[in-house]
Amino acid sequence: MGKILILANSSDGLYDFRNELVEKLLEKEQVVASLPDHVKTKELLDEGCKVIHTPINRRGINPIEDIKLFFNYCRLMRQEKPDLVLTYTIKPNIYGGFCCRVMKIPYIVTITGLGSAFQKKGMLLGMVVQMYRLGIRKAECVFFQNEENRNIFEKFGIKGKSGRLVKGSGVNLKRHEMEEYPKGNPVKFLYVGRIMREKGIMEFLLAAEKLHSDKVCFELLGSCDEDLQDVLDEYEKKGCVKQLGFDPQVHQHLKECSALVLPTYHEGMSNVLMEASATGRPVIATNISGCREIFEEGLTGFGCKPGSAEELIEAIRKFLALSPEQRADMGRKARQKMEKEFDRWKVVKEYMEEIHKSLNKEDKNESV
Repeated sequence: MGKILILANSSDGLYDFRNELVEKLLEKEQVVASLPDHVKTKELLDEGCKVIHTPINRRGINPIEDIKLFFNYCRLMRQEKPDLVLTYTIKPNIYGGFCCRVMKIPYIVTITGLGSAFQKKGMLLGMVVQMYRLGIRKAECVFFQNEENRNIFEKFGIKGKSGRLVKGSGVNLKRHEMEEYPKGNPVKFLYVGRIMREKGIMEFLLAAEKLHSDKVCFELLGSCDEDLQDVLDEYEKKGCVKQLGFDPQVHQHLKECSALVLPTYHEGMSNVLMEASATGRPVIATNISGCREIFEEGLTGFGCKPGSAEELIEAIRKFLALSPEQRADMGRKARQKMEKEFDRWKVVKEYMEEIHKSLNKEDKNESV
């Protein structure tokens, strides 16, 4: 039995989007997960994972904190002696990659999106690029969730030993089963995710202010990651939106909505768009890589330009112009697309192929 170490930046992200891979690994391997929070650690422990708490400042650029993270990862790898390391998101990818290179441990990297880092210019962008180059250079495989991210990495000369494109994390079609489309009013537009500017939250609020009525409502599900709480409270006080707070049980909220709205500026491959589509709900999202692969314009959803409240409002108006039967039909077609293209088990299979390849390579090296 081998040992797999997973470095990630949230327990709910690992459990909600990658647990099928964890379960598959646990059939034959030990799995150790390094995580900064406890939201879903009980579930992972119950399955047989070993969970180790490792603090990460997900959004900050603090050299002292990042150096601590590097040494924490190195200490963890010395203690656990993994046969393979899987990393997700920018800081685990970079600092976990540094440690794996130093300690000569094979590792597989997943680029879950580029965030705002590659929208910067000057020294900061140059620093991020150089750190990524060093961090993933010796990776056995780099998984990309959309073609645009892969092209950007190629442009900057960031690469591992091999690369592979997958359909994001895929979607669990049983957990997010097809639900009957809601009847009657109000028409409910739901935003799900971290509440922050680069997710398009200001455009969502402006659309809600323009279009809310007794028959049309807008809801926010997620925690506020930036200094926006006063703004959210102001819009709620005016009756434009309803704040639902954070709830890990997302499916019930998707079931009750008429359409999922995600006006984000950048994505790897949007999990919430896949989950809403699998539930049988049309989506309204920005026409960017990581979103546009998931919906088909006019068939399963509507697109808009990132950063444009006017285009978002127009897309919502297009949806409101549809009959209830047409909206339900969009939802059915969205579900069919998820079944055909985004089944999570297909993604798990691709990961397992690379994991077996890396482990077998390590076994051969040891026997030489």
